[in-house]
Amino acid sequence: MVAPVATIGGLALATLALHLRDPHQDGSWGFCPLHASTGLYCPGCGGLRAVNDLTNGEVGAALSSNLLVTLGIPVAVVLLAVWGLDRWTGHSRLPVGRRWTQVAVALVGLFAVFTVVRNLPFGAWLAP
Repeated sequence: MVAPVATIGGLALATLALHLRDPHQDGSWGFCPLHASTGLYCPGCGGLRAVNDLTNGEVGAALSSNLLVTLGIPVAVVLLAVWGLDRWTGHSRLPVGRRWTQVAVALVGLFAVFTVVRNLPFGAWLAP
């Protein structure tokens, strides 16, 4: 149980820190090197603001900050809960090799498409 508890605890502390120190203020959490050097938004740009918005109950603002992060958080919470429950009960879910590869390729593709679209004029609504 050490790994799930440490992971969930670390994420909870990071979420609390993001709630207490507002990332909407420029420079409060550093900067994105890609955006600073090229002006392009990476798939994570706005993610810290999205978490802060969610901790303040502002779902619309979170979706506006980073759609991908906001929609990914419930998925991550479920996966973390399943992982913790599996460890607690001694159950082991080993991902099937081919399926794991397909999921990884799909996620990389999703991040790539999201990055390209949010940096184009018609996808400007996806930019933070």
